[in-house]
Formats: sequence, structure tokens, C-alpha cells
Amino acid sequence: MEKGKGVMGSGQRWAVDFSDNSTAPSSRDILDPLGFTRASVDQDDSTVSRQKKDAESNWKAQKAWEVAQAPFKNLLMMGFMMWMAGNTVHLFSIGITFSALWQPISALQGVGKVFEPYKDSKVELLGPKLLFIALNLGGLALGVWKTGCHPCPLLRR
Repeated sequence: MEKGKGVMGSGQRWAVDFSDNSTAPSSRDILDPLGFTRASVDQDDSTVSRQKKDAESNWKAQKAWEVAQAPFKNLLMMGFMMWMAGNTVHLFSIGITFSALWQPISALQGVGKVFEPYKDSKVELLGPKLLFIALNLGGLALGVWKTGCHPCPLLRR
């Protein structure tokens, strides 16, 4: 068998004809259904981009509030661990107390970096930042209470 020849020996190479010789109507020839307008399908690009920006702004605001509420879970966990550590001085209670003091301080130092991914001209970050700061200050107060080094005599153990 020679190279380039068909199996039947016709001598022609394979070829595909892409021309449309059919008599059936194409989709361009069919009329639109009643009540359908192409203008509603082909929306303006500015409207679509504005909707995407609004959706992104809403998503950023929602995520900023979730990040702001995250220290509350840490606060509950730290309180439970302090309760489990008890009032005796041993390595575990010292580590828990140090952690209860260090985590809020480091979180308060990085407030700007925490909320930087959610910056947007349409997203107000003051509320989430204030909640984040308040919850971390609550965690810091819990750590100070555990040390027993607070000025209020009513809170001393």
C-alpha cells in the first residue's frame, strides 16, 4: 500500500466539506418567540460590571464581619481552657495565661493587615474593626483577670 492512498485504493486523501448545502432553515431564519426581545438578553456591559462590583462589595462586607467575629470563638475557647487549668501555678496554667495575653496583643497590632483584603470604596470597615478590637480587648481582659494583677479588689480571687 502506498503512502497517502486510501484503503479502497481510490487514490484520494480524506477531505471534509464544511459548506452548508442543506435546505433546512437555520437558527438565523427563525423568528423570536412572542414577548422575547434581544435587548433584554444583550445587557449593557456597564450594568453587568456594576452588578459584579456590587456583588463583590457585598461579599467583602460579609467576610469582614465574619473576620471581626472570629475572636469571639477564641475568647470562649480561652475561657474554657483557663477554667480547666484551675487556680494552681503549673506549666499548663502559665502557658494558657501567656497565650491569653499574647494572642490579643498580636491581633491588635495587625488590625490593618487583617482587614486589608476587604478594603473597597463601597465597604465600610469601621464597624467590623471596632468589633474586632473590642473582642480582642475582652480576651486581653480575660488574660489579665487570670493573672490576678488587676486593680479592682472585687475581682481578685
